[in-house]
Amino acid sequence: MRRATQLAPFALLKTALSPLGMKRATARVAANQLLKLLERSDDRSLIRLTKVAEKVARTSHHRAQMQQLRELFENKHPALDLVRRLSTQLHPNCRRSLIEALTVNATWIGSVERKRFRDAHGVQPPTLMVISPTMRCNLDCTGCYAGKYPRQGDHLDLATIDRVINEAKQMGTYFFVISGGEPFVRRDLFELYESHPDCAFQIYTNGTLIDDKVVERLAELGNVGPAISLEGWQEETDARRGEGVYQQVMATMDRLREAGVFFGFSATSTRRNVHVYLQERFIDHMVEKGCLFGWFFMFVPVGKDDDLDLMLTPQQRDQIRSWTMEIRRQKPIFVADFWNDGCLTDGCMAGGQLYLHLNYRGDVEPCVFMHFAQDNIKDIYARGGTLGDALKSDFFCAVRERNRKHKNRLQPCMIVDHNQWLEEAVKQGKAHATHPGAEAIVTTHRDAVRAWSREYAKLADAAWESGEYDWAKKDEQDLWATARTRGDEDVHMWGEEDAAPE
Repeated sequence: MRRATQLAPFALLKTALSPLGMKRATARVAANQLLKLLERSDDRSLIRLTKVAEKVARTSHHRAQMQQLRELFENKHPALDLVRRLSTQLHPNCRRSLIEALTVNATWIGSVERKRFRDAHGVQPPTLMVISPTMRCNLDCTGCYAGKYPRQGDHLDLATIDRVINEAKQMGTYFFVISGGEPFVRRDLFELYESHPDCAFQIYTNGTLIDDKVVERLAELGNVGPAISLEGWQEETDARRGEGVYQQVMATMDRLREAGVFFGFSATSTRRNVHVYLQERFIDHMVEKGCLFGWFFMFVPVGKDDDLDLMLTPQQRDQIRSWTMEIRRQKPIFVADFWNDGCLTDGCMAGGQLYLHLNYRGDVEPCVFMHFAQDNIKDIYARGGTLGDALKSDFFCAVRERNRKHKNRLQPCMIVDHNQWLEEAVKQGKAHATHPGAEAIVTTHRDAVRAWSREYAKLADAAWESGEYDWAKKDEQDLWATARTRGDEDVHMWGEEDAAPE
């Protein structure tokens, strides 16, 4: 024990002087430069920020992103106003975490470490992980995708979650999404966020439990960004979430903005509320409230009240696809669509391809909306395994064999676009449903979902062939929907194919 203690400084020095250690040291120096530039809000400093970032980026696709961003800044694209908002709106702790945890660790260094893991173990580790540490919730929303999981008790203890995060970091994963349930019912999770300052955490929350004390803690931590759910305006939000919830959410957004916390909105489109999200004034309102990002989801019949009539029509899905692109062209906020932005992720992310989900029991699911699993992380640990073993499971392999077969990246989803592939993967991987009724998506709802997908395919094919997505066909990057092609590099938003260190 004494010898190990004596050798510890030498081990640390060896790590620091290793190629990756040197890259980390260089990245930290660059991060400080980026922070100093981000603290200023003038155009010249922000344009210079992209030049510094381009030099530090470890892969060609990340350098290409910085080149595109610089072009946009020089042309006064709304992306410049968004970065200016990061400069003026955020608390210094949140700015630092945005640069160090999300940009340097999760994106730049992480991509190199993920490639190393893939080369060593023969399987691609996820860029991000979703963890649902509890299914407890103080609301009872109609159609909740997680509403059929039991709400009693927290089966995923803090020590297990901490081990998962540590193992994920060894793979190169530094971005974690915390979902549920309502994550803020578990105040012990703050210990987790504090013990991993090198990681970025996004929390999907209903926003009703974020009081002044919580806001103050979030500003102190800096590495936690809430994504607050709402259903549109007050009428739509209160109808699904309960009376008075909308006003609570608005007050929460005000507190977060005033404290300088990095936050955004999360919107689930149904047939009944999608008209609100298609209104320009809704996005303008989110910007005014202080949202810096937004997520669009669409209702899928996998949870409580899995009413097929709540699904968007194929035409409505196509409208929200087009509108999301338009928002990125026009507004100082970054929005993404979980189902319609497959071009930015090169298709479906599930099964560890780019992400996976650990539910409240420890079941390792391919996606938060795929309620099937072959493995449980606690069982894996009990037999001496690691998180990496889950990536190699028959079920995950079956998912990855299928989830990028279709060339049209506007139809990426195995649940609603290629439902037959999900059914095949569940059978091949001998996966089990993780809650009663989960199998309905490939049994009771199967025929209706597949008929729906055939109708949407006609619209998706027309959009794919319209010329708007030619950049994606050439394996290029258009993160801000400028519909311009640049160069011949492989520069997907989360691309790992070109992640070799240089």
